[in-house]
Amino acid sequence: MKIHPAAIVDASAKLADDVEVGPFCVIGAGVTVGARTRFIANVFVEGITTIGEDNVFFPYSTVGVASQDKKYHGEQCATEIGDRNTVREFVSIHRGTVGGGGVTRIGNDNWIMTQVHIAHDVQIGHQIILSHAATIGGHVSIGDWAVMSGGCAVHQFCRIGKHAIVAGYSVITQDVLPYSTTASPRDNKVFGANAVGLERRGYSTTVIESLQKSFRLLTRAGLNTTQAIDRIKSEIEACPEVDEVIEFIRTAERGFIK
Repeated sequence: MKIHPAAIVDASAKLADDVEVGPFCVIGAGVTVGARTRFIANVFVEGITTIGEDNVFFPYSTVGVASQDKKYHGEQCATEIGDRNTVREFVSIHRGTVGGGGVTRIGNDNWIMTQVHIAHDVQIGHQIILSHAATIGGHVSIGDWAVMSGGCAVHQFCRIGKHAIVAGYSVITQDVLPYSTTASPRDNKVFGANAVGLERRGYSTTVIESLQKSFRLLTRAGLNTTQAIDRIKSEIEACPEVDEVIEFIRTAERGFIK
């Protein structure tokens, strides 16, 4: 274990033998850290926080700190971070609250860029990119492989579907469909499937075209949602990805962007 003499590590914190803690870091009581994770410098970690293996935390990031929810009054809530995540400068990650399930959770292999804010009870999957200054409100969930571009703001309780890409400076107040490209030049709109991202991840041309047709029916055919889904089911050959989009719509409590 490499702990810089200018770092402060609580005696009760549980760190794997090969964790690196750089100068002026503070690792508080209740923190558990897995193998080969590095805190470069000036990183602050507290609360019931579990961090996995091979993560890197850059200077001035804060992890597991108390929620900014006014209903939070110091209850025993947690933060869980998986493996191989990169957390860049000035990122803030807040612990969960009792009303939101008690845990803020971040999966594996995520790239979290400078000045991103991850609020209480957020659930982040795997292989996600949160670009510079993206702001993720409380209780938001983000599916695997989603990309949130720079300056995005996501309202609390929204869902971002898997493989979606949201353009820079978009203000998201409803759910974002999986596999979609969503942007808000004036109002939020879906601009078809995330074709480039899906191609890079090995999705077939057939699947991508089925998604494109589905999004056209949902957003450009002058149909209401029920009519569009009926057309999708009757005109597009069934595939799991299109079925996921339909199920996502069915479970959208805040509505969805179209």
